[in-house]
Amino acid sequence: MARVTIQDVAQAANVSPSSVSNFLNDRQDRMVAATRDRIEAAIAELGYRPNRAARQLRNGKSQTVGLVVPSVGNPFWGAFAHEVEIAALALGCSVLLCNSERDPDRERRYVEELWEDGVRSIILCTSLPSLDHVSHVISEGLRLVTFDRPAQPHDPESVVSISVDNNVGGHVATTHLLELGHTNIAFVSGSIRSVNRSARYRGYCDAIEAAGLNVADMPHWAGLEADQFGDVEASELGRAAALELFADRATAPTAVVAINDMTALGFCRGLRDMGLKVGQDVSVIGFDDIILADLYDPPLTTVRQPITRMAQLAVSEAVERGSSESTDPGSSVLLRPELVVRESTALYANTISDSFLHVPATP
Repeated sequence: MARVTIQDVAQAANVSPSSVSNFLNDRQDRMVAATRDRIEAAIAELGYRPNRAARQLRNGKSQTVGLVVPSVGNPFWGAFAHEVEIAALALGCSVLLCNSERDPDRERRYVEELWEDGVRSIILCTSLPSLDHVSHVISEGLRLVTFDRPAQPHDPESVVSISVDNNVGGHVATTHLLELGHTNIAFVSGSIRSVNRSARYRGYCDAIEAAGLNVADMPHWAGLEADQFGDVEASELGRAAALELFADRATAPTAVVAINDMTALGFCRGLRDMGLKVGQDVSVIGFDDIILADLYDPPLTTVRQPITRMAQLAVSEAVERGSSESTDPGSSVLLRPELVVRESTALYANTISDSFLHVPATP
């Protein structure tokens, strides 16, 4: 069946194509009510759907925003996608969601397919160090907004970045544990070969060194191949880390900084498997403040990202191309994270409990 065109609508309504165009683009100030009614009736009768790509080329505004996240298997990305959709709908736009699992080839394919389908603005959330794999689409005019990844020296000039200051977040989390008296603090992650994760680790290292301690003496558990991030398996990754780090209780850490909340919650589960009490025997802090953080027992201390504000800024940059709060091309917006103290962290005990020293690890 042939696609219904604007000319078909004009003929059915007995008006000019320019009148239909004015109707579709909300330029109806001087249009009489009878003309509007005929055009509206013709559109309904013919089932006309405007060409989305053509409309955004005419008015300079993207009607659809592409959103590429690592995986909505992590509740943080599901929550962020929800906030992006709310912000986009408020501007009259829709969202197409893709899960890339931080695979550059998969990410490139999604970006190319979105571009070919007429999507001219994409919010990219994988935080990979280089954008070379999508630079050819950017050079064709793609409006790219990176999320949770500050602008890097070799990024294309048109790229805009919206991010929390992950370095500050890692530093705040570690400083909190140091102030509680902990001096053996582990860092638990997957791969840290993304911009956001490496920044969190740098913040951790900076806080350890500022306290006069040696980072080399602190356990750092990655547990995966260097290029694997564990976005989908984050909770199991954390659980495995607990079993390994506490196999020898004499050298086990008394506190843990986890790369994100799902890893932290998995770590807490692993501690409970071994008979250890979170917030008493071991302090655990996460990053993101997902909804599960406050629901866990004990509630998880974490570093909160202002995802509602970040989503609004990202969508504004993607859609408006220059709103009152937009940034110059190639610049970064860095928002400060917030420490949220709950019951999973506590003062370091001067004497280690019997449960910490003597309960055997689960095989």
